[in-house]
Amino acid sequence: MTTAFTPADITHHLPPHFLADSLRRDVLAGLGSTPKTLPPKWFYDQRGSGLFEQITQLPEYYPTRAEREALELHAREIAAAAPAETLVELGSGSSRKTPILLRALQEAGPLARYVAVDVSDSALVAAHEDLARAFPELELEAVAADFEHQLHLLPSTGTRMVAFLGGTIGNFEPQQRRHFLRAVRGMLGDGDGSVLLGADLVKPVDQLLPAYDDSQGVTADFNRNVLRVLNAELGADFDVDAFEHVAAWNEAEEWVEMRLRATRPMRVRLPGVGLEVDFAEGEELRTEVSAKFRPERLEEELDDAGFRLAGRWTDAAGRFTLALAKPC
Repeated sequence: MTTAFTPADITHHLPPHFLADSLRRDVLAGLGSTPKTLPPKWFYDQRGSGLFEQITQLPEYYPTRAEREALELHAREIAAAAPAETLVELGSGSSRKTPILLRALQEAGPLARYVAVDVSDSALVAAHEDLARAFPELELEAVAADFEHQLHLLPSTGTRMVAFLGGTIGNFEPQQRRHFLRAVRGMLGDGDGSVLLGADLVKPVDQLLPAYDDSQGVTADFNRNVLRVLNAELGADFDVDAFEHVAAWNEAEEWVEMRLRATRPMRVRLPGVGLEVDFAEGEELRTEVSAKFRPERLEEELDDAGFRLAGRWTDAAGRFTLALAKPC
């Protein structure tokens, strides 16, 4: 009888109170800045994760479906171009698209292990249980780590493919992307490893914006959830319903911005960080950027980080790209 996989089986690299300390730092920095900002990772408590799962099923939200289609169409080509002994997935979450890539890598050759990297123990446990049933022959490892700062602590056994899917690379601003890609390049060293990025492509605004402002209001509820997280974790007194959801295209940066706009003047108290913050009527809090890429820009950023593009594939409609790169 197989022993159940539990959080005790996860390799933990996060320092004690990592999430709580990170939240406090981000709130102090973001709500103390002009304009006010918060990073999108704080959408995802249990309620937020459930709302995002609903978003991925909405007709307007194409990225998840487009990436999955691209994987289904091209995973074998990707695996043939970069066979690996170990697949390391950063920000693995539910690992729902991962089986497509795992099967292709198995067919291509020597795949022996899969390493899921996330900050959420519950996500790692749930994903491990599903994958253990589907891939009993693979060595499965779960690592709780901050992939922005702890890549050097991840397993280095065998030829590795590092996968960063879901378009999450677009949530980084340019300087963050540069730092992250260079860190991945340093992690791989000069061996035969590779990196696989999932990135959303630039397209007409009338196709982009509905994915972030759906007709049912699920995305608006998801956006406001960050305020519920601050209320729950920091004892804040945000009137969540006093903020309206805004999605806007930033032409200069080529990214979608999600914001929360105050519908009246208010002062918000956040006892957990000893902060009081004033909002003017109409003032906006930016909660997410989602950069969209042109192929040439993505290749330039990979080149700048020390990679050469080894291949690029899209879904049938050309909405979302999978870019494979190798150290040079």
